[in-house]
Parts: sequence; C-alpha cells; structure tokens
Amino acid sequence: MAITDWPECERPREKLLGSGAHALTDSELLALFLRVGIRGQTAVDLARNLLTRFGSLTRLCNASAEEFAAVPGMGLAKYAQLQAVMELARRALAEQMSERSLFDSPTAVRDWLQLHLGHLPHETFCILLLDARNRLIEAVDLFRGTLTQTSVYPREVVKLALEHNAAAVILAHNHPSGAAEPSTADELLTRTLRNALDLVDIRILDHFIVPAHGRPLSFAERGLL
Repeated sequence: MAITDWPECERPREKLLGSGAHALTDSELLALFLRVGIRGQTAVDLARNLLTRFGSLTRLCNASAEEFAAVPGMGLAKYAQLQAVMELARRALAEQMSERSLFDSPTAVRDWLQLHLGHLPHETFCILLLDARNRLIEAVDLFRGTLTQTSVYPREVVKLALEHNAAAVILAHNHPSGAAEPSTADELLTRTLRNALDLVDIRILDHFIVPAHGRPLSFAERGLL
C-alpha cells in the first residue's frame, strides 16, 4: 500500500505538520528525507531497511559514500543531500554556541561535538575558543592522529588561544575505538594543558571525550579538572 493510501494521521508528513517532528519515529523522519521508496517498498519501508542495515541512525548518517551508495535505491546524490543536512545541523549548533554562554547551552556543545568528531576514523584534538562571556569564538581541529592516539603540543594550544584572545577554552578529542573512558594519558594531558594555560590566565572549562557512539564524557562532571 502506498503512503498516500494510509490514513492521513499515519502519514509521516501530515503527522509532522500536525504533531511536530518529535512525534515521528526515526524511520518516519528518514522517510521524509528519502521522499520516495523503490519498487515494492514505500519510503518508510526503505527507511526501516536502511536503519536495520546500518544498525542505528548514527551509523547511517556517518556511513561513507561507498557504503551508502551501495544500498539499492540510494546513490551519491542522496548521500550528498544527507551530508548537507548533517552540516546544516553542525552550523546551526555552532551559531547557537556563539550567541550565548555555553553554560546556558551544554546540550548544544555535546551535540556539536558528537556531530563534529563522533564519525571520524582517526583521533582528532579539537579546541573551542571562548570569549569572556563564554561564547564561542571559533572551534579549531588542532591535531590529528591515528585510530588510537594523537600527539598534542601544549605550546601550540597556548599559542592558538592567545592568537584568538580567548578567555577560556573547552578541549575535546574523540575515541574512534568506541570507549569513552579517559585514559591515564588523557588525564595527564589535561593537567599539563591546564598548568600551561593557567600561566597566561586562560581557563579550561571542560575536556570532552567523544566516543564513536554514545554520549560524550565530561571531565568536569567527573571531577577531573
């Protein structure tokens, strides 16, 4: 049965317009993005199959172009559209962080970090530079490493913060292997950077570890700062 033959209250588009996007399931939201199905499958059927194939919405959104285009009914054009949606989400969150104190939008910080770092196959060390009102000045990927480690140089972190006249910073790096727990090296690095930045009166508000899947871990919440 085509979606147009469904009761109006069950159609994803009408359901969204009537009750809001939050009322839709993952497959219904994805169906609206896909717009059409393929022979023998409605857009909702195709969306369900995609989620089953990739295991989760996060894995689907982070799939490579080759993995995505290999699915019947998908292709590089649809992959490009999906990546455009993801980038719009990142930019909207970055705007939110630049317009208000990050203490007022901690969820936006976590969401942005997950979108920005969670899908990367290699470790990346990112620094969020903040002004005196804790608003985002700029986010910079400062160091890139391998699957399991990256080298971070305190001198470069201090130099970057001074160049942007930052009053505070938030540090973040990802763990592509999946574990969110901080290692001894992570804790030592945080202390080293805190001591270096203290010398130039720049505060570290937090250090996040972003796993491939799941919620970023906060050093501040763990009492590790």
